[in-house]
Parts: sequence; structure tokens; C-alpha cells
Amino acid sequence: MEWSADSLFILCAMYKRGLVQVWSLEQPEWHCKIDEGSAGLVASCWSPDGRHILNTTEFHLRVTVWSLCTKSVSYIKYPKACQQGMAFTRDGRYMALAERRDCKDFVSIFVCSDWQLLRHFDTDTQDLAGVEWAPNGCVLAVWDSCLEYKVLLYSLDGRLLSVYSAYEWSLGIKSVAWSPSSQFLAIGSYDGKVRLLNHVTWKMTTEFGHPAAISNPKTVVYREVEKSPPPGLGHLSLPPSRAGARPLTNAAASESKYEVASVPISLQTLKPAADRANPRMGVGMLAFSPDSYFLATRNDNIPNAVWVWDIQKLRLFVVLEQLCPVRSFQWDPQQPRLAICTGGNKVYLWSPAGCVSVQVPGEGDFPVLALCWHSSGDSLALLGKDHFCLCFLETSKDVGAAFGRRDSCT
Repeated sequence: MEWSADSLFILCAMYKRGLVQVWSLEQPEWHCKIDEGSAGLVASCWSPDGRHILNTTEFHLRVTVWSLCTKSVSYIKYPKACQQGMAFTRDGRYMALAERRDCKDFVSIFVCSDWQLLRHFDTDTQDLAGVEWAPNGCVLAVWDSCLEYKVLLYSLDGRLLSVYSAYEWSLGIKSVAWSPSSQFLAIGSYDGKVRLLNHVTWKMTTEFGHPAAISNPKTVVYREVEKSPPPGLGHLSLPPSRAGARPLTNAAASESKYEVASVPISLQTLKPAADRANPRMGVGMLAFSPDSYFLATRNDNIPNAVWVWDIQKLRLFVVLEQLCPVRSFQWDPQQPRLAICTGGNKVYLWSPAGCVSVQVPGEGDFPVLALCWHSSGDSLALLGKDHFCLCFLETSKDVGAAFGRRDSCT
């Protein structure tokens, strides 16, 4: 299920049946049904204007563009089945699509208003893994699979601006992220380093390593430790301030807090299995803060730590060492505030002012597997396996003034 960008339509895709249904909120009697027939359906999404639906058929034979306004149909052949083969510019004007023809990679750029082909060019990649527009929509990043370290940067008219490769004959790129200002492209690699490319020369500005030992006294290391409540007081938590919230009960898991660890300090490391595919090593997660001042990363063979880098000074700013492996983290869209979850019943918040561990209230155990910020930054959705929890942050000083819990429809 997916909302249109203007929240006027709801899309529901049923992949096994090859069907897509659309409903209108303004006109309840209006509905749309799209049947892909024998071609099948493996993916469906909205275009940025909320008036076109893009369906990908089985075996990635084609992408079908259905118009809700004119009822017209457009076909795009040869889409490539890869990690991130489709990307829209932030203003919704253009779409880049990775293609595979005659055992060679191509990229096509379409104008989203009429779905006309703007540019079509081949890429010097062995096995294209993904495409991503810069936030300003002027540069398209294309990267190869992990077997070859290569990032290619193209302009909107298809000109090759630069090619970057850090090393050869080893596992290469694992994650890619643009800064919101479009000034930096961060590349996470299997060698445990993040490399920053600048938008002026498209050369490497600096690289950040992830050593298991932290020795710089200027780096603040927050370590999560368990804490026991005072005898007789039991579990204390934040009171609910929303109507309908469930009464708080004693949690099964103990509370935790952060302590500032003295450096030098050694972090817990994980030895990857060299004889298995997709080894747990390298920088698998990275994200810029909305003001582009900070970069958060996770090195997969040091899974309990989150690294926060100061982009202005190009140095390590903070390390947060958790008791459990980090499952997900995401920046507040409005300010440099990072939310982290580790699969337990706590959510962790960090900002330049400090960090805090917050227990999720409720009956029984609630493992937080993923999280998602509201665009306003005032609330946070915490996702579990069978439930989700809404966290309301009422003021800038409060980290969790109230929680409201809802059961999932499944």
C-alpha cells in the first residue's frame, strides 16, 4: 500500500494476482483497477506527481506507466533488476532508470510530465547496482556491484563528469548517500572506510576509518550500560499524556543509560565468515543529518557502535556503543537529532547536546526493529514485528513526553 504524494489517492498492489487497485479520498465512488495479466507484477509505485503508476512486470521485462488522468499507457523496456534501479529527482521532474540490453548496462532519463525520453547512454559498469540523484537534481550517481569498486557521476544531459575508484581486486561499494546540500557524496566500502567526494572536483576530500580502538581524547564515547531501579520503586517510566494510552506496567527488560567512557577504549568486533556470501563487514549504513553537519555510520563488523562524524571539521565527533547490535537509525528531518534502535524495547536519541535511552512503555516486551520520523520531527513511529508504537516529542527539550501504542492490522 502506498499514498500518492498529495495524499489524495491510495494504491494497493497484489503481486500474486498481478493486480493494482487505486481509491480516491475526494471521490469515494471513483476507483481504478489495473490488471497486468500474464506479464505478472513484481513492483508498483507512484510517480512524484501522484497521477501515474509505474508497474514492473515479472522477470523485469518492462515498466508500464499508467496515467490516471488520460488513461494512457507507456512502456519502458529492459529495466534492470538491481538493488536501486529507479530514482526520481527531488522536484519530481525527472526519472533515471537502469537498463540492461545485450549484456551491457544503460541509463535512461525520462521527463515525468509526459514520460518522454530525455537522454539514453551506456555506463562503463560491469554490473550496475544502483542510481541516485543528488538532492539538487543536477548530478546522477551510478555505482557498480560490490565486485568492482567504481562510481560514475553524470550530468542531467548524460555527460560523464567523473569516475572514482578507491582500489581494485577486493569487495568494493556497500552503501552510498548524498548530503542534503549536494556538496558531498559519501561512499561506504567493504574495507570499513567512508570516502567523501566533493562536488567541485569530484575527488576524494577525506576518508573516515572505523578502528576498533578509540584513542583520540577529543572523541566522546557514550557507552550504554544497564541500570537497576532503586529497591521497592520498581520500573519508572514517562506517564502517558495522550487520551487512550494504555496504563504503564513493569517492563520485563531492565532500563539502561549512557555513560561517558574514558579513552582509549576498545569496541566489540565481529569476525566475518569469509566462506559465506554477503559477509558482515564494511560500512552498511550511512546517513547525513538534515543540515549536512553530521554523518552517521555503522561498520557491520563493529555492529554495536554508531559513529557520528563532524563534516565541518572532518573528524570523528561521537561514538555510541550499544549493548546490542544496531538495527536501524534515522535523522530527524528538521534538526540534527538521531534516533537509533537495536531490536530491544528501547529507543535511543542523540543530539549535539547529549544522548538518552528511553524505555517503550506497554504490556509485555516490544522489540523495536525499525523506526521512522514524521516529516515535522515532532513524532516517531517505532516498528515491531506485530505492533507499532507512536512516540510524541512535545518540546525540543523532551525526548519522549508521551507514547501511544497501536496494534497492527496483521
